[in-house]
Parts: sequence; structure tokens; C-alpha cells
Amino acid sequence: MTDTPPLPDGYEISTDPVRIDAERVHRWLAGDAYWALGRTREKHDRAVEGSLNFGVYDTLSGEQVAYARVITDRATFAWLCDVYVDPSARGKGLGSALVAAVREELRPYGLRRIALATHDAHEVYARLGFRPLEQPDQWMALVDD
Repeated sequence: MTDTPPLPDGYEISTDPVRIDAERVHRWLAGDAYWALGRTREKHDRAVEGSLNFGVYDTLSGEQVAYARVITDRATFAWLCDVYVDPSARGKGLGSALVAAVREELRPYGLRRIALATHDAHEVYARLGFRPLEQPDQWMALVDD
């Protein structure tokens, strides 16, 4: 397994669902994330409720600056999704530290696979131990466009 990138000073990661700034996260995803553009608030709230949520917070202001969520059965499989770092906080290594924290939080479950999809961050995830599927032709999806 790869090294865990350090969380920069002045930030903390929490899985406490009460701390998630749902309005802010919805605004980020529905307005700026190519995979979630136009997502309704109702759909967003349902997704958050059914997931393990991670937030990165500025320790001085308490402001949420990044988010990720995981859908998992806590036994065999997890799907990492909605990884987002506020544009004002990018370039500090927060995204890498956040994904590494997700990986470490899930480690005790002994999951066979943690999957994700990305359009443009393959190198970031590869540095954290993710790799392309060995047999992508065996994966399928039921997609409701």
C-alpha cells in the first residue's frame, strides 16, 4: 500500500455527519462537478443520508473545504464518489489526504475492492494505490440517463 499523505496543518478530517455543510456541498457538486451538474438538492440529501461522509475543515474557521462520500456494505465493496475540494483550497494536498483518510477508514473492514470513476484525476488516485480495472470488460452498469 502507498504512503499516507499528511493532512496540511490547519485542517482536520471528520466523518461526523452533523458537521457536513449540506448546502455548500450541494452547491459545489451541482454547480461545479462535471459528474453531478444539476443534481437536485433532494437527490443530494438522499445520497448523503445513505453514505459514509467525509469532510475536511479549516480548524480556525470551522469552514468545510472538501468533501467525499463512500457507499459501502462494510464487508466486501465500497464506491468512492463525490470527491471535491473547494477551488480556494486546492493545491495544498487536501484531496490526496482526504482520499487516503477514506482508504484508512475502510481498511478495518477488509474490503475486496474500493472502486471509483474519474475523468481527469487518474494520476492522483494512482499515487494512493488505485489502478485501472484488470478486466473492465467484466463490469457493466444499468444507466438511467
